[in-house]
Amino acid sequence: MNLLTQFKESAKNYAAKPAYYFMDQSCTYAELDGAITKFASGLQKLGVKQGDHIALLLGNSPHFVISLYGALRLGVTVIPVNPIYTADEIGYILNNGDVKAVIALDMAIPLAEKMHTYLPKIEHYIFCETVPNSRVESKFESLSGFSKMKSFTEVVASGELTFMGPELKDDDTAIILYTSGTTGKPKGAMLTHKNLYSNAKDVSEYLKMNSDDRVVTVLPMFHVFCLTVALNAPLLSGATLLIAPKFSPKEIFELINEYQATVFAGVPTMYNFLFQNPDGKTEDLKSLRLCISGGASLPVALLKNFEQKFNVVVSEGYGLSEASPVTCFNPLDRPRKPGSIGTSILRVENKIFNELGEEAPAGEVGELVVRGPNVMKGYYQMPEETAAAIRNGWLHTGDLARMDEDGYFYIVDRKKDLILVGGYNVYPREVEEVIYNHSDVVEVAVLGVPDPNLGEAVKAYVVSKNPELTAEQLIKYCSQHLAKYKNPSSIEFIEELPKNTTGKILRRALKVQVAQNVSK
Repeated sequence: MNLLTQFKESAKNYAAKPAYYFMDQSCTYAELDGAITKFASGLQKLGVKQGDHIALLLGNSPHFVISLYGALRLGVTVIPVNPIYTADEIGYILNNGDVKAVIALDMAIPLAEKMHTYLPKIEHYIFCETVPNSRVESKFESLSGFSKMKSFTEVVASGELTFMGPELKDDDTAIILYTSGTTGKPKGAMLTHKNLYSNAKDVSEYLKMNSDDRVVTVLPMFHVFCLTVALNAPLLSGATLLIAPKFSPKEIFELINEYQATVFAGVPTMYNFLFQNPDGKTEDLKSLRLCISGGASLPVALLKNFEQKFNVVVSEGYGLSEASPVTCFNPLDRPRKPGSIGTSILRVENKIFNELGEEAPAGEVGELVVRGPNVMKGYYQMPEETAAAIRNGWLHTGDLARMDEDGYFYIVDRKKDLILVGGYNVYPREVEEVIYNHSDVVEVAVLGVPDPNLGEAVKAYVVSKNPELTAEQLIKYCSQHLAKYKNPSSIEFIEELPKNTTGKILRRALKVQVAQNVSK
């Protein structure tokens, strides 16, 4: 069993049911299955074959769903790429990933014009029309690479509904996800058909998704959190996707109300924006049976404030690209523990290892390690990095965590974000939790900065809704709740924290700023 065969079952069982709504348009499971089949057939007619690599430079849209499932049905390896990356970032992934075809919005045609001569391996550029019935060919007729340019609509139209597709093996690489590259160049995590299917199925069962669910799909589809939790798992369950092209608190409130959404999945920043929105009312989220948070640690203060304001329960989980991604979720049938990422999901093991590679006892901080059918088979063309990440069958996450006596896990911080103050360990998240409790604070990020006496000191970057709040006041507030060595030595107020496209706060961008200031 894989995503494609399970989707076929959904298409047969729920043929007339909406598979998705997008911009006030709907598409049934039968119609979506037909489009996927024809796109797979159309790709094959272009000469794309099983084992080839294609890249998707697409935002949240039906084009993404059809392209993803169509390519997988042909046995092609899909590489989702953030479409707002720079030409250099995109070029690196396309080259490193040995991409043969690119599927993108027609807005990316100027990018193709700039890059196509430097990417000789790419044989086809398939552009999706953003304006109905437009002919994208007219936009690139002057290009020397015109023969490589195709229209998405024409590729689908050329396909045949009788297309069956090749046999897919569990260990075939289905998707290569390039990690955000916190150090050096991004690495391509190879996820197999077994990885993707097992995680989508387990998440669906764990969260009790069913055909009555209507899932808000606003997380970026090119990101693994959305791929599994808000796209694959719902489609395998016969649920309906409510596809949102971008995140806007006002539009999300409207979308949830209009379609009576039952499941919302987001990152902490999204929950913060929804909570801070002055127009948000309790009844705006009354149809939701479940809110899911992941991608980064959800501050406990935000969790409690959000739940109190909207009268919903937020279930926090944990995952990473290399694990397809979900490994933990707070259970729905047992007590939830605020601040915890929950317990191991079905068929996945999580443990805490100490520095000796031994399992740590309950309560002790160590590295979170994972094993299960969801763990990647390795990094593309990077055997050394693969060997460092997967040791003795365990995926080493790089996250510091602890487990309590009930089997609930708590992320303490990233190993690389640990601050060493005079020989004492300071976990940024612990300091951030305290600062988030201050009523004037909207967002905060904590990191270590060089200190001539202590090696490192704690610095906080804060977004405040009160222009009168001073650093001295906030430092004094922290001193009432933190040991002296954990207390911020400095606080800098900024208008907005740097974030990636999923809304995750980028500590590394702040670290670069600190390093530049130090070098001056």
